[in-house]
Amino acid sequence: MNKKEYPKRRRHLMQMMGHNSIAILPAAPILIRNRDVEYAYRPDSNFYYLSGFEEPEAVVVLVPGRRQGEYILFCQERDKKMEMWNGPRAGQEGACIDYGADDAFPIDDLDEILSGLLEDREKVFYTMGFSAEFDHKMMEWLNQVREKSRIGVHAPNEFVALDHLLHEMRLFKSRSEIKIMRDAAKISARAHCRAMQECKPGMMEYQLEAELLHEFAQHGCREQAYQSIVGGGDNACVLHYIRNDGELQDGDLVLIDAGAEKQYYASDITRTFPVGGTFSEPQKAIYKVVLAAQEAAIEAVIPGNHWNDPHFAAVRVITKGLQKLGLIKGNLRTLIKDEAYRRFFVHRTGHWLGMDVHDVGEYKIDGVWRLLEPGMVLTVEPGIYIPRGSKGIAKKWWGIGVRIEDDVLVTKDGHEILSDGVPKTVDEIEALMATSD
Repeated sequence: MNKKEYPKRRRHLMQMMGHNSIAILPAAPILIRNRDVEYAYRPDSNFYYLSGFEEPEAVVVLVPGRRQGEYILFCQERDKKMEMWNGPRAGQEGACIDYGADDAFPIDDLDEILSGLLEDREKVFYTMGFSAEFDHKMMEWLNQVREKSRIGVHAPNEFVALDHLLHEMRLFKSRSEIKIMRDAAKISARAHCRAMQECKPGMMEYQLEAELLHEFAQHGCREQAYQSIVGGGDNACVLHYIRNDGELQDGDLVLIDAGAEKQYYASDITRTFPVGGTFSEPQKAIYKVVLAAQEAAIEAVIPGNHWNDPHFAAVRVITKGLQKLGLIKGNLRTLIKDEAYRRFFVHRTGHWLGMDVHDVGEYKIDGVWRLLEPGMVLTVEPGIYIPRGSKGIAKKWWGIGVRIEDDVLVTKDGHEILSDGVPKTVDEIEALMATSD
């Protein structure tokens, strides 16, 4: 990420906050996996978005108009003994030199200093509920300021949700962010191609998952954007299936929903392909309906269309396709109105994508679907799922689960598919799988 991004973001946020305000944002806590083993630390997305700071036990404070400096970073002090165990720390000097803080203080001094920063501020921009412990401290600091009212100190009288402003900022990606997301999508595309080529009947789902993780790591993405889904056969009909411990059977489809995270930005790609390399006729029929629905939805991703337009485009194609295959019966308009498709297409067509895989940003404004604008990134991911044993459905359709997902950037003139490096037509997939050893 271009380091110039962070001060630009802070300035923009402070302009929206206005004078006589203060913003307070704590870092994510360290989480314990088991006993004394910690999960790999991942900064809170909002915190990192403003600071670029990756260490735990830190707090960002923004004070518009403060003469001594508007950006304050509380963080851990340098400690040679602890750094020998856990690696170097920025310390207060590094916080200023390397991370652009105007002022930096030890995190242990937070209680002593923060109540003073709250004095004579009208508004506090803070997200309640992020940490119960920090919420409690916030009330303590506020009460300390209130106790000084008799000597003329004014306490803040309004709390404003900080995430409301930050999430709107994060919804629109800069050139630097788009470059990272494009790279993450390309790496994920390579991984999906590798999985198609390595897939063989008799493999375990986790073995196919290992191929994805290998490709991610080989290209510098040590973390997944989310837990990978590798579901063969009926497992593909479980939307959030992550056990990945089944055996892949010849004649089944396998659905892979996986994406790499690069510099804390997510990719999110789904492909569905035949374990044995060739689609059966029923699989091919369902697959082509989903692909047509995705293509129609992507075409609807243009500036000026509203958020629901891609979903409605996918719904119309899927409903018509299910009707044509005899899986639902009736008048097309009535079937759409009655949401008959929801038996087989149970989720929406996409979500925002960014630092979080289900990224932040409102989908509606004042109760109305928001319009798509350049710089937004969303997924487009229609699907059809027919679990084994589906009542009233011919057995030839049982166990077919198909989802196709790409990452799409809204551009000035239309859209860009960031994840277009993975085959998705029947012929392309079968041709790629035929090239495997």
